[in-house]
Amino acid sequence: MDTPKDPYKILFRPQPYQVLFILSHMRSGSSLLTHILNSNPEIIGFGETHLVYESEQDFKTLMFQLYWRLKDLNMNHKYILDKVLHDQKFLDHSFLQSDAVKTIFLLREPQRTLASILDIKPHQNEQHALGYYTGRLATLESYARLINSQEKSLFITHDQVLNQSQLVFNSLQSHLDTKTGFSEEYRVLKTTGTRGIGDSSENIKAGKIIKQARKLNIEISDAVLTQAQKAYDRCYETLSHYCHCI
Repeated sequence: MDTPKDPYKILFRPQPYQVLFILSHMRSGSSLLTHILNSNPEIIGFGETHLVYESEQDFKTLMFQLYWRLKDLNMNHKYILDKVLHDQKFLDHSFLQSDAVKTIFLLREPQRTLASILDIKPHQNEQHALGYYTGRLATLESYARLINSQEKSLFITHDQVLNQSQLVFNSLQSHLDTKTGFSEEYRVLKTTGTRGIGDSSENIKAGKIIKQARKLNIEISDAVLTQAQKAYDRCYETLSHYCHCI
């Protein structure tokens, strides 16, 4: 069925696939963005696959996992989608520079992010959450510098998805060159709300953007927030320089 020499091609399909990565951090709103994207008929994905990519050949594994998990055998999509929220998933970074790979960088401000991480990981403390968050933002900066292409990389924030939705949708369509646009309503998949794949809260099952965030009774200390905000501001500046912004 497949053509081993080219990681983007399979037999009986005239056009090669393109790979789309959401590069982000935990509790960034990446599940919402994933659902918005994979409701487009040209994109197939379901969330975080947890694949480890050693080379471009692993894109075949991504493709087969998506079609097997979603039971969609049309195989007429333009993009295969994965979201990557943790370091050590890319053992080789060079494929991020491939013309067949596009990326969307997604950030969320630190106060809500850290509180949300601690909400789903109550065994951790705020120092653990801070270490993950600042480390991940530094990695995202390194990816943006490596790719170094506003044509291949788009940078958006969770706040923009919620409050500047149409501008985000227009930017997504332009960045991905899809025939169909994007909207606030999305398809709910059988994988929606599954822990380990994405957001397991009730909001994601609504099938549309919910602008009101869940109430969280978790306080983050000023000292931790100050460190996190510095990392966020630095990452925001770097991504704004190397990526296309709305």
